[in-house]
Amino acid sequence: MVIKNVNLEIVIGVTSKIPETTLPEVAFAGKSNVGKSSLINALMRRKSYARTSSQPGKTQTINFYNINELMYLVDLPGYGYAKVSESVKAKWGKMIEKYLRTSKQLKQVFLLIDIRHDPSANDKMMYDWIVENGFRPIIVATKLDKIKRSQVQKQVKAVRNGLGLRKEDVLIPFSSETKQGLEELWKYVDSYVLEDEAVDVTIEEMVDEKNSKTAEVEETTRSGSED
Repeated sequence: MVIKNVNLEIVIGVTSKIPETTLPEVAFAGKSNVGKSSLINALMRRKSYARTSSQPGKTQTINFYNINELMYLVDLPGYGYAKVSESVKAKWGKMIEKYLRTSKQLKQVFLLIDIRHDPSANDKMMYDWIVENGFRPIIVATKLDKIKRSQVQKQVKAVRNGLGLRKEDVLIPFSSETKQGLEELWKYVDSYVLEDEAVDVTIEEMVDEKNSKTAEVEETTRSGSED
């Protein structure tokens, strides 16, 4: 997809109401410092539009990025940051749960896991949470460039086992540095988000084809009358 327009359109906090948008949404979840903002920047073909930080727990809001007036990429708050109080963690958790449960336009959730480490208890909890809300999340194993190529299959297996994934569940190794996995990510974003647009295009093509055939019949009839 060619990214022409990007706009941070909606920012909601713990006390905010979940917005009723009219565009399909794809959400990104993961623990603090797993690389969500870097991944979203890569998807948007921007270097630093989504704010990145070396300080975990920085994102405390749900951020909606409008892409080409076609969809929203939704950045959920990072979880599992040890230096955040339990009360704040609870508020973030409720905010994420409320979004997953009530958003009418949410099409899919991508769950980011650091490929260097086995999934944590919080990762497994988030995975189960997403599944309980009716989604089969796409797993993105981030920071691929931080491990040796010989370690990739071992770590992918560890992530799959740690989350209890099924064989058919999708896991995409990804690096925001080398952009490996980026096109595969876009393939899945397109498949979930652009279905409605594809239907609209198909209908439009059918109408055009019908009009074209009608015009041909009319032209043939007119020619026959002249003869």
